[in-house]
Amino acid sequence: MGIIIKPIVTEKMSKLSDKLNRYGFKVQKDANKIEIKQAIEAMYNVTIEDVNTLIVAPKQKSRSTKSGVVKGKTSAYKKAIVTVKQGEQIDFYSNI
Repeated sequence: MGIIIKPIVTEKMSKLSDKLNRYGFKVQKDANKIEIKQAIEAMYNVTIEDVNTLIVAPKQKSRSTKSGVVKGKTSAYKKAIVTVKQGEQIDFYSNI
């Protein structure tokens, strides 16, 4: 498996990509900014100007069942937000 796990396609990231030419990706936790930049440039054939990374914290979840309340949490992951050179764009739906 590569460094890039999957692109993040949400309403908020779509607005960022339209206005600021920024795209979000879920990446492996041990990946650094240089590796992320090289992987995205090779995969989508674009020029990356900037890479910002953050660790998304797990969220607490609970649900009621017959046997009581079951508590748990989602898993944490690393998110990379990349800025693409002006005039270029990434099309996530081109190979569907």
